[in-house]
Amino acid sequence: MQEKDMVGDILSGTKASIDSYTKAITECANQQLRSTLQQLRNEAEQFQYQLFQIAEQKGYYVPAPPANANDIQQVKSGLSGGAMNMK
Repeated sequence: MQEKDMVGDILSGTKASIDSYTKAITECANQQLRSTLQQLRNEAEQFQYQLFQIAEQKGYYVPAPPANANDIQQVKSGLSGGAMNMK
């Protein structure tokens, strides 16, 4: 197995773990368990970002180009409107 493939697999697994932690946190009533899950999620996010940076430096991952200001504003407006509709 190539290093690039191993890094991709670990990144995918880490992202899946972060998703699982997030879902568990939103359904957790026990504050102590919730805090522990949040800490684990935060650590997984830090690890994922560090590994992402390595993958990007090695050319294993090429991020999408930055969005222009107009597109960003449209998304912000859409999200703000959606949040207001939930009230």
